[in-house]
Amino acid sequence: MAQFDVHRNRGAQKAAIPFLLIVQSRRFDGFGRRLVIPLVEASSNPITEPSLNPPVVVEGRNLVLHTLQMTSIPASHLGEFVCSLEAEGDRIINAIDLLISRAWG
Repeated sequence: MAQFDVHRNRGAQKAAIPFLLIVQSRRFDGFGRRLVIPLVEASSNPITEPSLNPPVVVEGRNLVLHTLQMTSIPASHLGEFVCSLEAEGDRIINAIDLLISRAWG
């Protein structure tokens, strides 16, 4: 499991949140948990702020990061590996930075 890996969601909300994106650094793998951002269908996301919810394509599906729902889950709860979004790493980190920036108070 690596930063920016996408995994299937095995949880109860897998219909609404089909994939989870690992955003945690590998430095903290030993803790047994992963910080993830849910990936949701672009049409079902109530927030239309591209810098906070950058669009991505996974398995041909148009998705967005639902950054406001970022959470930590046990690594054992992640489903199978689907793909890596490492090429989108800058946009993903920028979305997290926007969410936690002190510039907005």
